[in-house]
Amino acid sequence: MFIRPATAADSDAVSALLARGYPLLLARDYAPDELAPALPMMTRARPELLACGTYYVVEDCDAVIGAGGWTPDATDPTLGHIRHLVTDPRELRAGVATWLMHHSFDAARAAGVRRMECRATRTAERFYHAVGFRSLGNMDVDMGAQVRFPAIRMERALA
Repeated sequence: MFIRPATAADSDAVSALLARGYPLLLARDYAPDELAPALPMMTRARPELLACGTYYVVEDCDAVIGAGGWTPDATDPTLGHIRHLVTDPRELRAGVATWLMHHSFDAARAAGVRRMECRATRTAERFYHAVGFRSLGNMDVDMGAQVRFPAIRMERALA
């Protein structure tokens, strides 16, 4: 396995990974009426993330088995945001997401970021706790097209 920055060429592979993972992994924590309107937006690779240089893919035998990263806050240079983390359901608990998080933490720290935030799904809240985040409270993520998706706002200091 290796990790590298994502590129626009990874769009199809990341979208396929999101489409494999999110519907299956989120189904136990979200009602169908919460999940169905959000999935079309959640399961598409975001071009701006693929081009940012701080969004990464994990590959194993030329297959993308994980993706995620971070972006700096638009107004606070000491704040970063974890973005669009996903692991292939067949690779859960193999350390892929943890590796992506620590890679992101190291890169953000090197860029002067001292605090990370994320909008965790209900499913991922336990994982984010395990990598040092604390919950700040429930929120709705505005996904456009009148879709609001329930999430948990979380933060972590980078020391």
